[in-house]
Amino acid sequence: MKHLNKTATYGCLVLASSSTLALSAHAQDVAGASPGNLESIIVTGTRQANRTVFDSMAPIDLIDASAIDSTTSEDLLDSVAQIVPSFKVQRLPMADGQVFVRPASLRGLSADHTLVLVNGKRLHRAALLGSNGAQSADLASIPSYAIKRIEVLRDGASAQYGSDAIAGVINIILDDKAGYQAFSQFSQYFEGDGTAYRAGVQGGWDLNNRGYLATTFEYYDAERTARSRQRPDAEEYQAAHPEVTLRNPVQDWGQPDRDALRFALNSQYSLTDNTDAYLFGTYNEGSGMSDFNWRNPDSAVFNPSETYPNFDLKDLYPAGFAPHFGQDDRDFSLYVGVKGIVGQLSWDASVSQGNNKIDYQLNNTINASLGSDSPTDFYAGSLEQDEFTANLDASYLLSNDWFADDLNIAFGAEYREETYKVSPGDEASYLVGPAAKEGLPSGSNGFFGFSPDQSGEFDQDSVALYVDMETMLSSAWTIGLAARYEDFSEFGDTQNGKISTRYALSDHAALRATYSTGFRAPTPGQLYSERVSQGLDTNTLEVFTRGRYSPQGEIAQIINARSDANIASLTPEESNNLSLGFTYQDASGLNASVDFYRISISDRFGTSTTFNLTADERAKLIALGVTGAESITSVNFFQNDYDTKTTGVDLVLSRKFELGEGNLNLVAAYNYNKTEVTGGDISRNESQRILLEERLPKQAGNLSASYSWADMTFNAKLRYYGSWKDSSGNADGDIFQQFGAETFFDIGLNYDITPAIALSLNVENLFDNYPEEATFQANRGLIYSRNAPYDSDGGNYSLRVDMKF
Repeated sequence: MKHLNKTATYGCLVLASSSTLALSAHAQDVAGASPGNLESIIVTGTRQANRTVFDSMAPIDLIDASAIDSTTSEDLLDSVAQIVPSFKVQRLPMADGQVFVRPASLRGLSADHTLVLVNGKRLHRAALLGSNGAQSADLASIPSYAIKRIEVLRDGASAQYGSDAIAGVINIILDDKAGYQAFSQFSQYFEGDGTAYRAGVQGGWDLNNRGYLATTFEYYDAERTARSRQRPDAEEYQAAHPEVTLRNPVQDWGQPDRDALRFALNSQYSLTDNTDAYLFGTYNEGSGMSDFNWRNPDSAVFNPSETYPNFDLKDLYPAGFAPHFGQDDRDFSLYVGVKGIVGQLSWDASVSQGNNKIDYQLNNTINASLGSDSPTDFYAGSLEQDEFTANLDASYLLSNDWFADDLNIAFGAEYREETYKVSPGDEASYLVGPAAKEGLPSGSNGFFGFSPDQSGEFDQDSVALYVDMETMLSSAWTIGLAARYEDFSEFGDTQNGKISTRYALSDHAALRATYSTGFRAPTPGQLYSERVSQGLDTNTLEVFTRGRYSPQGEIAQIINARSDANIASLTPEESNNLSLGFTYQDASGLNASVDFYRISISDRFGTSTTFNLTADERAKLIALGVTGAESITSVNFFQNDYDTKTTGVDLVLSRKFELGEGNLNLVAAYNYNKTEVTGGDISRNESQRILLEERLPKQAGNLSASYSWADMTFNAKLRYYGSWKDSSGNADGDIFQQFGAETFFDIGLNYDITPAIALSLNVENLFDNYPEEATFQANRGLIYSRNAPYDSDGGNYSLRVDMKF
C-alpha cells in the first residue's frame, strides 16, 4: 500500500492555504533546535518535495516544541516574543478587551499585517478590534502543548495567502506523534503574585499505519499581578476623610486574572493508496477579570441629582470605586479536507469554519444617570467573528528540457466569507437615564454596553484565484513566481504578485531575494462597528468619554460638515515588500544569515484625527440617541490615514560543537527595524506620528546558550530591547516619555530523572530587573508603562514536570 508520507501530507496542507513560500535557513537555531534539522524537508513553503530550509528563498524562524515549553507563560504570544526578536507583544492593562486579546507586532507593523495559519490553513480573526483598529487572530487561544513546531515567515506573502500577509506569516504545526504524555507546571513572580497553574495531557495513536489521531487538553489558571502605588488623589481624599478606609492601592495595574480550558485535534487517514482525508481543529473556552481606573468620590460621577434627590452614590461606594471588567470568551476552529496524488498531480480540497465570541461584563460600577434605579453588575454585550473558507488546490510537476529541474506549477481557488456580529448588553449598560440631563454619565461606568443601534450583523465575502511556479534555471539558480487575483464584495478586486530567487555561491553559501506586492482588506468589523470608551486624563484625573464610529454612518456625516474633515469609506491597504539576504552553513555546525528588508505600505489603516466635539455637534449626537452622547468629548473613525516605509535587518548566527563530555549550542539573533511615516493625514499629526515611529524598540536581540550533558540540559538567554517612546493618551493632548534600553537574563535546567519523567526549573528575568518608571502616569498609581514591549512585573520562576507513558 502506498501511504502519503508526512512531507507530502503537509505539502498538500500548504496547497490548501494557497501558499508557495520559500523559507529561510537558520531560524531553527533561534529556537534552540538542532542545526542538523536544517537538512529536514520544509513543512510549510515550497511545493517542491525536496526543499530544505537551507534551500529556501526567504527568511523564517522555526520554533520547536521544546523551545515553547521552556517559556513560563501560558500565552503563546509571550513564547514567540521571547524567541523571535522581530516579534513584539504588549501587556496593556486597563486597555479594555486588549488586556485579554493582546495585539502583537511582526517587524513593527500592525497585528493584522501578520497572517496566522494552523497546519498551513488560515486561522480566523478574533472578534476584538484593537485601539488602532487592528483585527487579528488570537494566538493565545491555541494550546501550546499541542504544537509540534511554529514557523514564522518574515516576508510578504499576499500573492500566496491573500489578505493580511504583509509583514509575514505564522504557521502553527500541530503535533501528530503517537504515544501518551502529560505535564504539570507551577509558576510565580518574585513578588509573590501572578501565581499560575498549568496542566496538559496528550494522546496520540497510529491508525494501523494508515494515518494518525492526536488529541490534546490543556488547562491553566493564572492570578493577577499588581505593580501599583497609591494614587496621590486617593491619599489626599483619605487624609481629608479619615472616617473612610480606602483600599491601598485603590486600583491594580498589572496582568488580569485568567483561566482557560483548551483542546486540539489533529488527524489524517488514508482512504485509498493515493487519497487521504484529514480533520483537525482547536477549541478554547476562557474567562478573565481586570481592574479599571478608580473613581474618586469627589469626581463628577458622584455629583448629586435633583432627579434622584434621595440617592447618594457615596452611600453605595463611600471609598469610591474601581470598576471590575471581565470577559468570557470562546474560540473554535475546524478544518476538514481530502487530498491525493494522481501521477504528477497533487490536489487538495478543504473547508473550514472558525468562530471567536467574547462576552463582556462589569461589576462594582454604576450607571450614574439611572441613580437609585441602576444595578451595579452589568452584561455589556458581545462581539463575534465567524469565518468560512473553502479551498481547491493543485500542484503539477512538469518534466521538461528547458530548465535544470522539473517545473512545479501550483494553482487553485479560494472562497471566504466572514461575518461580524455585535449583540446588545443589558439595557442598563447603555441606557441614557433621567439624570443624564444634569450631566451625570450614562451607561455602565468604565465600559459602555453595546446598544441596539450599535448592534448588528455585517458580512463580506471574497473569491480568489492563484498560480505560482518554481524551478531551477541552473544547478545554482532557483526562481519562483506567484500571482493572485482576489475579489471582495465590499470594495472590489485586487491583484498581487511575487518573485523569489536564490543563487548558490557554493555548497555552503547562497544569496536570496524576494519582491512582492501585497494588500490587507478591511474587515466587516472595521467597516461597520462602533464603540464608546472611557479614559483617565493624567493631568486632571477626570474620566473622559470618546467615541469611535463607522466612517459610513450618520456621525461621520456630522463631522464631515467641518471644513477640515474628510471622513471616507475604507479601502484596502497596499504594500511593496523587498528582501535581500545571504545564508551560510557548513559541516562544523556554523550557521549564519543576514536579511535586509523594506516594506512600503500605502493607504495604511488606523484611527483618524480626534475631533473634539462642539456643543452643536454633541446636541446632534444626543438627538440621534447615541450612547453616552451627553458626556462624549471627542470622536474618531477608522480611516486609510497614512503611508509608511519600514526598513530593517535580521541577523542570525549559531554554532553547535562538542565541549567536554557534552554539546554546546550558541545562538545570536538580532533585529533592527525602523518605521517612517511618509504621507497622509497622520504625517501632519505629530502625536500620532511619534507613536507610529517610536512606540516599539528599533533594536531587539537574543543571545542564548544551551549545554547538554548526560541527562541534564542547562539553558541561558540574554534578551535585549532598545529604547522606545510612550504617551499618556490624554484627551487634550499627549505627554511623551522616552524609555531606555532594557536587558533581561533567563536561565533554565532540565533533568531527565528517568526516560519517562523530566523535571524543569526555569527563571525568567533572573536579576529581577524592572524598567524605568512611567513618570507622567504616576498620579494614576501606575509605576511602569502599560505599553511596555516586555513583561514589567519583575522576575518569574516556574517548576515543570513532564511525563511520558
